[in-house]
Amino acid sequence: MGDLGQLPVGIIGASGYGGVQLIRLLMDHPGVEVVYLGGSSSAGKPFSELYPHLGHCVNLTIEEIDLDKIASRCQVVFLSLPNGLAYQMAPPLLAKGCKVIDLSADYRFKNLDTYKTWYGGERHDQETVASAVYGLPELYRDRIAEAKLVGCPGCYVTTSLLALAPLLKQGLIQPDTAIIDAKSGTSGAGRKPKTNLLLAEADSSVAAYGVARHRHTPEIEQICSDLAGHEVMVQFTPHLMPMVRGLLATVYATLRDPGLVREDLATIYNAFYRASPCVRVLPSGTYPQTKWACGTNLCYISVEVDPRTDRVIVMSVTDNLIKGQAGQAIQCLNLIMGWDEKLGLPLLSFYP
Repeated sequence: MGDLGQLPVGIIGASGYGGVQLIRLLMDHPGVEVVYLGGSSSAGKPFSELYPHLGHCVNLTIEEIDLDKIASRCQVVFLSLPNGLAYQMAPPLLAKGCKVIDLSADYRFKNLDTYKTWYGGERHDQETVASAVYGLPELYRDRIAEAKLVGCPGCYVTTSLLALAPLLKQGLIQPDTAIIDAKSGTSGAGRKPKTNLLLAEADSSVAAYGVARHRHTPEIEQICSDLAGHEVMVQFTPHLMPMVRGLLATVYATLRDPGLVREDLATIYNAFYRASPCVRVLPSGTYPQTKWACGTNLCYISVEVDPRTDRVIVMSVTDNLIKGQAGQAIQCLNLIMGWDEKLGLPLLSFYP
């Protein structure tokens, strides 16, 4: 089961952007050997046929999804699948002794009624849901380290929650005043062809979507409520940007104490994230750009205060495919295995 000292892992859903990012990162991870790639429509094809630029280092063929075979070869399985498929695969994999890291929304919600309202489907895996740990290391590091099943949040939620968490945990804002204005590159929508993602449609254009009804809203509210200790509602609006990768979330909220200044909040943020190697709180007056996080597992955060309106403004940027997807999953793997949290994760950006 892999070389001595290396953990054998598999990826189900290897052909999408999340899957290819996982493979790219795991091939450079010193503690891991990728022994299985699985898919449905692409089964039987060499991975290099889908991504020829990786043919020199990935000599694997995408296989049919056979959970018995996967469990016999892998100790950890990443599920990089559309919503609604992971909950059919995770319970049998767990029963066979695998640890599972899910990149979809299937195990991010504790309340199945909430999941079904926003995502649909009939589910009967409440016991499995109860065992799942929310995969945001900066907030739930200790729980992840003990987990067998992790539901990793995606890019919008991760970037927004990292901006909001210190404010809610410390009770610094009026919670229901929080507004999240978020902007993502087109890769966040996945590899499946869509008209609005064509170059002719998306280039030189910015557009909001899912206004007042985006399905990431209840997930953000679930974690915000956990942090605040009571029910919290937020206003979340995502936008599509004419770029391939990167995500900026700008968060606005009214301060409980209008006497707080920028330097006070910078001190609070630095203390909150002092043990988080993948979060960088920027110096006062320096505002992050998506390019700074490109290709890394980092989240850059800047905090500002507007004394005229008594509002705090938090700017948070990530690479939506790394910290917002594959890198986050590997960060969780590192915690589960007791390794250095940032092992195998890129911390230097592609620049310019």
